[in-house]
Amino acid sequence: MSKPPVFPMKAPARGAFITLEGGDGAGKTTLLAALAGRLRAAGLECVETREPGGGGALAQHLRTLLLDKVIAAGPVAQTLLHYAARADHLEQIIAPALAGGQWVLCDRYFDSSHAYQGAGLGVDSGLLDTLDGSIVGDMVPDRTLLLDIDPERARSRQAGRGRSPDRYEAQPDGFAERVRAGFLQRAAAEPDRFRVLDAGLGPDALIAAAWTAIADLLPPDGRDGA
Repeated sequence: MSKPPVFPMKAPARGAFITLEGGDGAGKTTLLAALAGRLRAAGLECVETREPGGGGALAQHLRTLLLDKVIAAGPVAQTLLHYAARADHLEQIIAPALAGGQWVLCDRYFDSSHAYQGAGLGVDSGLLDTLDGSIVGDMVPDRTLLLDIDPERARSRQAGRGRSPDRYEAQPDGFAERVRAGFLQRAAAEPDRFRVLDAGLGPDALIAAAWTAIADLLPPDGRDGA
């Protein structure tokens, strides 16, 4: 008796990859948690992660080195450490989750390297582009939400956190302004990927704006939200 034909199992559709970008104090972490909760309420599996530090033990250790302002590290060294952590993050968390059909929400990604190390610290854009080609490859976000905020307002938010500033928060005057300009320049260059949100909005208004910004990526039955 002949065997029935064997049909390969259909692979799950690739999940959507959403990144949240912006300067320190913009409210990315709070928005990411709220957005993830709303996606789950709409029936979507969702992974929350961050950079630097998302991934395995290597990425977490590199986060400690990168944010410690006592440990000396020049702009190029910082850049290479960020991309080493990113490579681990992609391998351990992002790529497997997307391949499994999950949505990935990431607090910072390669745009932060261009804004912080590039615009902020003066690292050559050619080096950053080369690293993107080698490490990020085609793992480009489907949508990037840029939380734009005036640096002075962001600094007042940071002052209320009750902790000492990290390496990037402790940079001298002018750094945050250059970082903001770097982010806005990237958003202007890639309008299909970026959506610029006013980080000064109240929490409810900001999550509503974020939901609208990703609505075209949602399955038809999930666009009304939860």
